[in-house]
Amino acid sequence: MKATTTTRREALATMLGAGLAPAIARGGQRAPGDKPNLLFLWTDQQRADTFGAYGNHTYRTPVMNQLAESSIVFDRAYVAQPVCTPSRSTVMTGLWPHTSGCVNNNRPLPQECKTVPELLADSSYRTGYFGKWHLGDEVFAQHGFEEWQAIEDNYRRFFSKGRNPEARSQYHQFLSSLGYKPDEGNYFSREMASSMPARHSKPAFLAEKSSDFIMANRNQPWMLYVNFLEPHTPFASAYNDLHSEQEAPIPANWPGIDAERDPDWAAKRRAKQLKGGEFGHFDVRDRAKVQRANRNYAGLCSLVDQALGRILWSLEASGQADNTIVVFTSDHGEMLGAHSLYGKQVMYEESVRVPLLLRVPFRRQRPMRVAQPVSHIDLAPTMLHLLGHKDWGDLPGFSHAARLEGKKSGDGHVCIEWTADGQGVPDARAVISPDGWKYVLHQNDKPMLFHRHTDPLEMDNRQATDQRKRTDLHQRLDQWSKQVGDKRSF
Repeated sequence: MKATTTTRREALATMLGAGLAPAIARGGQRAPGDKPNLLFLWTDQQRADTFGAYGNHTYRTPVMNQLAESSIVFDRAYVAQPVCTPSRSTVMTGLWPHTSGCVNNNRPLPQECKTVPELLADSSYRTGYFGKWHLGDEVFAQHGFEEWQAIEDNYRRFFSKGRNPEARSQYHQFLSSLGYKPDEGNYFSREMASSMPARHSKPAFLAEKSSDFIMANRNQPWMLYVNFLEPHTPFASAYNDLHSEQEAPIPANWPGIDAERDPDWAAKRRAKQLKGGEFGHFDVRDRAKVQRANRNYAGLCSLVDQALGRILWSLEASGQADNTIVVFTSDHGEMLGAHSLYGKQVMYEESVRVPLLLRVPFRRQRPMRVAQPVSHIDLAPTMLHLLGHKDWGDLPGFSHAARLEGKKSGDGHVCIEWTADGQGVPDARAVISPDGWKYVLHQNDKPMLFHRHTDPLEMDNRQATDQRKRTDLHQRLDQWSKQVGDKRSF
């Protein structure tokens, strides 16, 4: 008897039953008039060098690695501002933080600032936002999203007037249904959530809800944003010991302090972190504690990777993988001890550079790498373009849809802003050039100038020795400020 071969899609059809067979039988191919879906996957505080596409072959992230193999990999993707709310506002709206007003954390996104679903304005799409929002009124559906699955309860003091202050996230309800008791009054703290077994973690919860959404909406166009808190602090999870010290080494630029040429704010920030608080368990002066922070952080990346696997499996099983734009990125990076710093809010590479993958199978996109620097400011125009909406009005970014045909987009210069607004860090602006230079201008503090091709760890501040390059990039910043209405005073 001749052996028969079962294809991947046929196997899925058998497992899932006849209800999904038509979609799978046609191989997820786009029929005339079909509209593409958007699956936007992002993390919080994940630096670029955390999986294989960016040179890290020891973190256990097989799903990220596999996704990268079928995607456009942007080698040098940068945030608009290296802290949560400002960066998220740019990702969601395509506006600079100084334009939306979201210049620091816990600023609500103004109603007049439209998100991608609102800009697309297509009522045929089913829309969902699952995970961390951090743009105001955390647990309430808003800004063009119909379905909402919240995971954070520690932003309740920032609810708008009239919102129910006792409202809790869906993740809170999930833990309560399992019999867990809150540790922080009537709420579950992040510390308690980080101690959960993997199956009850925030990533696992988001994977289940996202999978349900994808399956339920397989017969109509949909748009789903899934934002994981991890690998944000607290650096703890069920996978703290998944990686050895060799698999999650401390940064090569630890301690990385050049007191003579470092900006003064760097010393102040280190001193503040040493007082405890968010990074109190991981004293940056102690090599063993920095090592522990890096091992735990690697475990958090693996926890997210596990959840991504379930979501992408559901996308494939739904028969819509070939008709779905998939994006993977993060809102900013994490220092992890580099330059003896934790967190973000600085212009070092570990803080401002993030992973960015783009997969568009229905456009016959081939895997490729883009070496030219790109910015998060370009994400909204690119999403709208790929969704068939070619008029994105006054948004300042570029569409990178041309990359699908191997064409260039933009001039390769990327600008980053930082508006402290009383946060204890001086205002700053940075520009990254396509030839490897980075210039950082600080208000009332030393500037920084690095050539990343020769100094990838950013240990040699050349602002005093390369005056011509410094002047050129300063002029570039001035040009950008005028173009985007950035009214900086330094």
